[in-house]
Amino acid sequence: MNTIKLFIAVFLLSFGSLAQAQNSITFKITDEETGEPLIGATVYASATMGAIADNNGLATINNIEEESITVKISFVGYEAIKSTYSIPYQGKMPIEIKMEHHHEEVEEMVVTATRTSRSIEDIPTRIEFLGAEELQEKAVMRSANIAMLLRESTGIQMQVTSPSSANQSIRIQGLDGRYTQLMKDGFPLYGGFSGGLSIMQIPPLDLRQVEVIKGSNSTLYGGGAIAGLVNLVSIRPEEEALTKVMVDQTSAGGTTLNAFYASAENRWSYTLFGSGHRQTAYDANDDNFSDLPETRSITLNPTIFFKPSKTDEFRLALNGTFEDRWGGNLNAVDDREPNAQNYLQENESRRMSYQLSYTKT
Repeated sequence: MNTIKLFIAVFLLSFGSLAQAQNSITFKITDEETGEPLIGATVYASATMGAIADNNGLATINNIEEESITVKISFVGYEAIKSTYSIPYQGKMPIEIKMEHHHEEVEEMVVTATRTSRSIEDIPTRIEFLGAEELQEKAVMRSANIAMLLRESTGIQMQVTSPSSANQSIRIQGLDGRYTQLMKDGFPLYGGFSGGLSIMQIPPLDLRQVEVIKGSNSTLYGGGAIAGLVNLVSIRPEEEALTKVMVDQTSAGGTTLNAFYASAENRWSYTLFGSGHRQTAYDANDDNFSDLPETRSITLNPTIFFKPSKTDEFRLALNGTFEDRWGGNLNAVDDREPNAQNYLQENESRRMSYQLSYTKT
């Protein structure tokens, strides 16, 4: 009898251990949208219990001794799932686990087909601004041209390219003057042919502000703006009429007369600007060679605005510059004729251009 009881006890202990050893749980892990098995998904219960999904997406945890188990199922790019199951598990096996993609908010990305990788309005372009107050100060000091106005800006050099004619070019960041674009009211000045003497032929009296862009951003305005660009913004007419008259006489024999008028009447408005400059040949160091050339110049710049409605505007601007310069030996300047002993450089400029634009707000 004792032998039978011992046999029964050993059998029950062995059966209980076998049943306990056979407690397991199996998961089938798939993608919720496609149903494809997620190979390599991990099932984690504790430091000693876990499994990795095989080629069929099956992962099994064996030898579970606890009455319940909490598992965390995860896979790269998917939302992790955490669940608790009673052991032994009485439901259908394998347990279907459908995982959703991990939705992560990313910053807005803009892809464009313009010359830049971002919208132009979002580009932090540095623009140097010269306002009306500074323009008026420089106009009093030098009313014949804008050379002095630009000379005092950082990174800009006014290089004299011809001592005889006092020709100057704008060098921005060390690049040659032909790489600087001159614009007026957003249009290339003189139709894009503004190099050479143009700096000495632009009076500042009718300007409201000057904008200077240095660096590569200015190349959006063309190949002639590699070094930078200078945009001259004219005064716009307002309801109250504006009149400016300036007469300038220098100790070097230069006389300048500038006149500007702006008025607005209903749909029509206009500005009128005229400038005359006369300079006698000036020899500062008594070497019989002109340090300032003899100059005769006239500049006319009328502009007409027409607004058929509050949102539409037509603008027509004319620009004419007529100038003659004579520089060199004073004898040749007086005679207007060079010879073997006397050098003469003569510049004759006839610049005529127009700007026609339509703006809709």
